[in-house]
Amino acid sequence: MTPARTTTPDSDSDATAATAPASPPLGEGEQERFDTAIEELHTGTQLWAALTIAQRATLLRQVRTSVAATAEDWARTAAASKGLDARHPLRGEEWLSGPYSVLGALDASIATLTRLADGRNPLDGVKVDRAPGGRARVHAFPLTGIDRFLLSGFTGEVWLRPGTTPNAARARAGLAQRTPARSGGVGLVLGAGNVTSIPVLDVLYELLAHNRTALLKVNPTQDPLVPVYKRALAPLIEPGFLRIMRGGPAAGAYLTQHPGIAHVHITGSAATFDTIVWGPSSGEGAAATKRRRRENRPLLKKPITAELGGVSPIIVVPGPWTDADIAYQAEHIATMRLQNSGHNCIAGQVVILSADWDRADAFRAALRRAYANAPERPTWYPGSASRMQTATDAYPDALVLGDRLLVEVDGDDDATALENTEYFAPVLGVVSLPGTGQAFLDAAVAHANEKLQGTLGANLLIDPATEKALGSGFDRALTALHYGSIAINGWTAFGFITPTLTWGAFPGSTIDDVGSGIGVVHNALLLDDVERSVLRGPFRPFPRSLPVLNGGGRATILPKPPWFVSARTGAEVSEGLTRHRANGGVGGLLATLTKALRA
Repeated sequence: MTPARTTTPDSDSDATAATAPASPPLGEGEQERFDTAIEELHTGTQLWAALTIAQRATLLRQVRTSVAATAEDWARTAAASKGLDARHPLRGEEWLSGPYSVLGALDASIATLTRLADGRNPLDGVKVDRAPGGRARVHAFPLTGIDRFLLSGFTGEVWLRPGTTPNAARARAGLAQRTPARSGGVGLVLGAGNVTSIPVLDVLYELLAHNRTALLKVNPTQDPLVPVYKRALAPLIEPGFLRIMRGGPAAGAYLTQHPGIAHVHITGSAATFDTIVWGPSSGEGAAATKRRRRENRPLLKKPITAELGGVSPIIVVPGPWTDADIAYQAEHIATMRLQNSGHNCIAGQVVILSADWDRADAFRAALRRAYANAPERPTWYPGSASRMQTATDAYPDALVLGDRLLVEVDGDDDATALENTEYFAPVLGVVSLPGTGQAFLDAAVAHANEKLQGTLGANLLIDPATEKALGSGFDRALTALHYGSIAINGWTAFGFITPTLTWGAFPGSTIDDVGSGIGVVHNALLLDDVERSVLRGPFRPFPRSLPVLNGGGRATILPKPPWFVSARTGAEVSEGLTRHRANGGVGGLLATLTKALRA
């Protein structure tokens, strides 16, 4: 279900996409520039439709080469734009969330196209079985030996909507690449402003899932990356499959209404989405917007898909956790909130804790330490200060820990603001519910579904012994958790970075109540009828993940994942993994693994 929405600040949106009557209109020269780009893209649709699938795979290999060549410039430009210098311990985030993510998506997409070009199915060699509730389930990660080794202990599944059989899943896999000569026209991608891979991944999905050439209008926060994007994506730009444009609010308004655009995709906030679809909600034009909503006559006359964020829960299932378990998972939660300074649509925001857990006080203390001790960094995204102030005003007794806020909701405190406002800043909350075992888990799932805004992603931490004891009850609770991405002993951002998983809200949203968005992206296996992706990770790191010590949990070679904000060698490991993804080579990989063991 999609909870009732409240007005929330813009998050990772291209806020400039919104219709803005108060902004100056586009000049004649700017209109001509956009018109020309759209005309060129229409010409590009004809060429794209004429390419065989094998030729498309070859083209993506060329893109891969150019992305690899720009990876260092990409990561360093992105880090500098966020105030991270060459020595900052968190600069590795920009390697993983930028070129690494794009290279992984290209590799997975090339593999899918190659299967199709050879007359095979995208799911050949991929296990498809039944998930809880009888759903078809695609075991989408890992699919390569290197991923099984480097990311041991992590697996990912895509659950399809009820009623879709495994045979139907195979028959429908491939989406628009099953009819490659049928053009989808020109799509408009209104790029996210927070994570540098998002605009590129959205463009790839337009081409592959929908046979649409794309006009990418970058968010102004990404302006420094435009020259890098143009070099990295030159093989798509030269034949007319992509145009990358800058522009402000008037440009977004002009493009969304342009008759040459067949479809709009936005990564951003529900407020921006509503402005595009219905018009401004305040100021001049608000009365007309209300009338259009009442009469169900949207301003936007073309289809739109969107990824819009939300308030992500972190459910901590009580169990026999050791002190080491508590310390590790507290750092895990701090990472979920503080990576990219909290400027993520998938940043964990509300920890749901058992009030009856005998280790609750120890866990709270460890969480405070981990949250306070994480490296400081700029809160760089526009509007962060005002959103932090909004949280401070709502919770004046919250703990101020350096550049971040920790809200512990106790007693009669009202959690409504925390649970319905996507702060998109370093604000983390803790709420408590009664119960232990199955009773707590069921109550926590219901609370996340019914109280928290949005359905994009949910995180669940549970020790192996407790999960085993719950048995089928755990599966029932997991099925009842209505989020588009679910991470068990992991963070849903791992699902974002894994190209063969899907990314998007739980199905059911509409333009009238858009929640966390409509549709999915990434999805390199080109699956149809997607309901959710489910990621599973190791509860304990190496060496405590060894079977003799782990109590039946998942083994992993990682002592601490490089994306943890507390990883001492995270920057070097993230860069090394990206360089290996780009160029291969055993020597560099061994050096990177040596550094990973010192995380």
